[in-house]
Amino acid sequence: MSATVAQVNAALERRYAPDLAADWDAVGLVCGDPTAVVERVLLAVDPVQVVVDEAIIGGYDMVITHHPLFLHGVSSVAATDAKGKVVHALIANGIALACAHTNADHANPGVSDALGRALGVRDLQPLDVLRGDTGTGRVGELLEPVTLGEFADAVAALLPATHHGVRVAGDLAQVVRRVAVCGGSGDSLLALAAAAADVYVTSDLRHHRAQDHRADGGCALVDVAHWASEWPWLEVAAATLVDDLAGAGLAISADCSSTPTDPWTAHRPSATLGRFLDEG
Repeated sequence: MSATVAQVNAALERRYAPDLAADWDAVGLVCGDPTAVVERVLLAVDPVQVVVDEAIIGGYDMVITHHPLFLHGVSSVAATDAKGKVVHALIANGIALACAHTNADHANPGVSDALGRALGVRDLQPLDVLRGDTGTGRVGELLEPVTLGEFADAVAALLPATHHGVRVAGDLAQVVRRVAVCGGSGDSLLALAAAAADVYVTSDLRHHRAQDHRADGGCALVDVAHWASEWPWLEVAAATLVDDLAGAGLAISADCSSTPTDPWTAHRPSATLGRFLDEG
C-alpha cells in the first residue's frame, strides 16, 4: 500500500523528533497536501532549485531535505525570489517538501553519526550531550591509529568531492586515533573537541576561532565542505525511512540526490604558495 505525505512525514519525525530541534529552527512539513500519495521520495541537503528540478524530472512525489527552506517568517511566497520560485515549482508539480534539521543533528543516530561512520569512527558518543544519548557532534575511535596526513587523505576520499576539498590544521605526522566530528558548522564545539579528541572534523571553521584553538593547544582540525559533511546522513535517512514505512505495510522508494549543492563552484591553488609554505 502506498504512503501519504502525512505518513512519510510522521515516519521522519519518529526518527528525528521535532522537540529535539533548536528553538530557532523550522522543521517539519513545509508544503504539500498531507493526504497526497507518495511513492517516490528524494532526499537532499538543500531545498534549492536544482534539487527541485531533479525531483520534477525524476517523477518524485516528495522531497526531504536537511536544511529548511524558511528559517524566518515571510510575508510572501511570490515567485519573485529563489525561495518563492522553489515553492511555486513544488506546488505546480504536486511535490511535497519536508525537512529535518537540528532535530536530525541531535537525534541518535543522526547527522554526525552518519559522518563518523562514513569516516570509519567507531563507538560514537555525543560530543555535546543534549539529553540522554542525544546531542550535537560525536566522538569515537578509529580501528587503528594513523597519521593526521593519512586521516585527512581518507576524509578526502570518503566524502563527496567538492571544490572546497579538505583543509588541515596540525602536524601531518601527528598520530591520531580519537576523532570528534560534527556535520555542518561546528566551531561552537571546538573546546569540547579539544578535550575529547586528537582531531576534529567539521565545517565552516572561522579564521580566529581555529587560530585561537590551535594556539591554546587544541586538537588538530580537518575542515570540509558543509554540504559534504552532511551528505552521508541522506543515505542513512533514506534507508531507515523505507524500512520504517515497510514495517507499517507502506511501500515507498527513496533516493539520495547526487546533485552537489555546495555553493563553491571552483578552486585555484595560490599561485605564490611556494613563497610562504613548505608543500611537503
